[in-house]
Amino acid sequence: MDEFQRSWLLAQLGPDTDPADLERRYFRLRSVRAVALEVLGERRAKLLADPLKVTVDGVVTMDLQENLRGIERQIEHVRQLPAPDGPDDEEPDESTVLVVTTLFPGRRTR
Repeated sequence: MDEFQRSWLLAQLGPDTDPADLERRYFRLRSVRAVALEVLGERRAKLLADPLKVTVDGVVTMDLQENLRGIERQIEHVRQLPAPDGPDDEEPDESTVLVVTTLFPGRRTR
């Protein structure tokens, strides 16, 4: 993984993310987008493993539902964002085919 890819990952996942962990994941997955999606997926799973809302009547209410929605939005953002390792890790999209043709003026006859 080069410095540009590492910077992209840290921008998507936050500066407190362990770079050594990102290196290990990149070595296994060979794609920075896959690394980012795996880390975000683990964060989402960790939130889902615990109750999202806890209320102690008259004392405290803790609601993590917005955190979950935020991670889900970040996952969608990473899926749509161009990754620094480019189209090598992406499937070609058939809807982006460019077709070029030559147009000739038609003959007018009466």
